Amino acid sequence: MSAMILSPPTSPEYKTGVWRVKKPVIDESKCIRCLLCWVYCPDMAVIRLEDDHVKIDYDYCKGCGICVSVCPVKAIRMEEG
Repeated sequence: MSAMILSPPTSPEYKTGVWRVKKPVIDESKCIRCLLCWVYCPDMAVIRLEDDHVKIDYDYCKGCGICVSVCPVKAIRMEEG
C-alpha cells in the first residue's frame, strides 16, 4: 500500500479570501504534534513543516473547525476572522 501526500490546491478558485467568519488558531505551547489536524483537514489548509509543527494556510482554510474537533489536547481554537 502506498500513500500520496498532497499540497493545497494552487488554483485561485480554491482560495478562501477573507469571507470566513471564524479561523483556527494554533497554540504552539499546547500542540503535541500528533498531526491529526493535518490528516483531517478537508481543504489541505494545515501545512506540515519539517519538524512536524503545523501552520494554517489561511488562503485555503474555509473555517470549518474540523481541526479544532480532532485536536486531542485542544491546542486549536476558533477566533473571529
